[in-house]
Amino acid sequence: MTKESGVRKPAVSPRATATKRVRLSPEERREQLITLGTRMLRDRALEDVSIGEIAQQAGISRGLLFHYFPTKQDFHLAIVQHANAALLERTTPDRTLAPYEMLRDSIERYIDYVTDNRTSYLALLRGPASASPELTSMVNAHRQAQVERLLTEAPIPLDDTDLPRLTLALRGWIAFVEETTLTWLREEPIPREDLIDLLVGALAGLALNLSPALAAALHP
Repeated sequence: MTKESGVRKPAVSPRATATKRVRLSPEERREQLITLGTRMLRDRALEDVSIGEIAQQAGISRGLLFHYFPTKQDFHLAIVQHANAALLERTTPDRTLAPYEMLRDSIERYIDYVTDNRTSYLALLRGPASASPELTSMVNAHRQAQVERLLTEAPIPLDDTDLPRLTLALRGWIAFVEETTLTWLREEPIPREDLIDLLVGALAGLALNLSPALAAALHP
């Protein structure tokens, strides 16, 4: 009770303050929920991302979350799409570098990203969620984006008649990078720098049988 008014003010519990609903536009709320889901994905598998926890952190009801995402799967797919975009952004080639250094720099940042998100990365490619056709399609689209980025940076004309062969080989290299990285994340049999040398060297070696121009560019 205050001396000035003589009226007792109701106490506000810390819990009530923490869960107070903040008014956001539909776009802002959707982005908030995806961001919270992506953050949760750092240390748990996609199928373990909790709708209830996300709603509580956002200060909304569980039911309201489904106003923005029709199903739990739709929410999970939105999280994966956001994470894939973050990985592409994280590994954007630095065009101030020569091709070999550019590749190595991107691989270093890729390894750093998947190391920071190892639980979700392992689960995404090998966990129960990886069997989802929708998720498989999204992961394949991400791989294709990586291939197209490599082709864009490669010193090879896009109308080269050997482009389909090169594209196929790059898809194979992406698969090699994923599988090798998955094994390294589980076991770490070699130091991080040796892993990067292996991944970069694999593409440089492959280039010897694909394109003299690419092989020359990837020569350290």
